[in-house]
Amino acid sequence: MVIPIIVVKTPNQKWSEEISSYKKKCQKILNLSPSIRYVGLINQYGRTLTGIIRPGIPILLKADSARNEFFLVSTLFNMRNKIDTAIGEMDYAIFKHEKVTLLVFQSRDGIYYVSLGRNLPATSVTKILGRIRKTI
Repeated sequence: MVIPIIVVKTPNQKWSEEISSYKKKCQKILNLSPSIRYVGLINQYGRTLTGIIRPGIPILLKADSARNEFFLVSTLFNMRNKIDTAIGEMDYAIFKHEKVTLLVFQSRDGIYYVSLGRNLPATSVTKILGRIRKTI
């Protein structure tokens, strides 16, 4: 008689696999357009789960500034979630800055934070937006 061996993954192994799948999804999003500078996934508390910067692109935010930005975005989404029943769920947000355009999406994985190059026409942003929504 053969007794089957049940392999049980440790919480650390499960977490590593989950982070790896998030990283693959972020890489997939980064590959959607050369205009995408950065793709990251943050949790409900603004902590970075994973993030990928396009090689050769200058970094605009230092670590502390990025942490503050992600906390601000997660707080915005968390506060908006409280009024979902009144006005409906927020699908995404677009923040247009002088140097970049930011696309922010909430999914079951967390909050995807995508930075695009500056001065992209609205039609290009819309195309990238649609591709990202299909990916997540």
